[in-house]
Amino acid sequence: MSDLSKTPVTVITGFLGSGKTTFIRHLMQNPQGKRLAVLVNEFGTMGVDGEILKGCADENCPAENILELANGCICCTVADDFIPTIEQIMALPEPPDHILIETSGLALPKPLLKAFDWPAIRSRITVDGVVALADAEAVAAGRFAPDVDAVQAQREADESLDHETPLSEVFEDQISCADIILLTKADLVDDATMASARKTVEAESPRTLPILPVSEGRIDPRVVLGLGAAAEDDLDARPSHHDGHDDHEHDDFDTIVVEMPEIDDPADLEARIERLANEAHALRVKGYIAVKDKPMRMLVQAVGARVRMQFDAPWGDRPRASALVVIAEHDHVDPQTIKDILGV
Repeated sequence: MSDLSKTPVTVITGFLGSGKTTFIRHLMQNPQGKRLAVLVNEFGTMGVDGEILKGCADENCPAENILELANGCICCTVADDFIPTIEQIMALPEPPDHILIETSGLALPKPLLKAFDWPAIRSRITVDGVVALADAEAVAAGRFAPDVDAVQAQREADESLDHETPLSEVFEDQISCADIILLTKADLVDDATMASARKTVEAESPRTLPILPVSEGRIDPRVVLGLGAAAEDDLDARPSHHDGHDDHEHDDFDTIVVEMPEIDDPADLEARIERLANEAHALRVKGYIAVKDKPMRMLVQAVGARVRMQFDAPWGDRPRASALVVIAEHDHVDPQTIKDILGV
């Protein structure tokens, strides 16, 4: 079967909070006449991103075409979860013209690409391209590692030490696997910061790639879809820290879900989430919150100490249940400390 008869898949990778869901929402709203399907993988048990995307469902990407894989990394659960879910998508009454896969912020893309060589799906789908998103401000500040200066000093002090920090490995593997890189939240940085972020990405990429600034996930879909990369046949050009290993673990990261009562003061919650980043080393916080006397639910999205909160949809018939997912490096996850800071 030729590649022209295969359904193209775009793998969308990027570190925590880089803007993957916002980017996919833009593609869903501008499908270029294509019928889309979306597979969302989240680190943790509460599907916030999938819920957001289902709120954007339309005739080009109906709700039944948006599937979630929660509580398991997509690159670690290929046989049990990924392959059956892809087969489920391909068995839809109206199969999609293009599939978008949003990996979790902690996923390594290369093991996922290898899965496209599985006999059950190889003849039916192909990786049209890998799009890596990187938060321009965070990258310029070196926040893909917990303390870049300390790591570098330790390396220089011990010549035998030759390992990367977990966050930097994730970042570098995502960049190395990409066909195109989007530096997101460009509207929040100046030219010097953007240039610094670009220089960092260029240094990590094993080959010359397009690197484009993006604000609010907006980019012409023709730039990122239809790349024809057949990435599953091009693995050698996409080096990984885990080449030669059959699998990898995410023991370096942990996640907890904190259930909360209704709140009176969103500003107080915002300050508490900032404290989670500064005092409890939280990498990512996301979820839905019920605000007293407000019929709309409040969507919370935080990357480090940067917090975004907005009312996104009526609660309707759904229970007014408030909960936040908190992701941090394993050694920094202390549930009681997190709950104390959130006032629960």
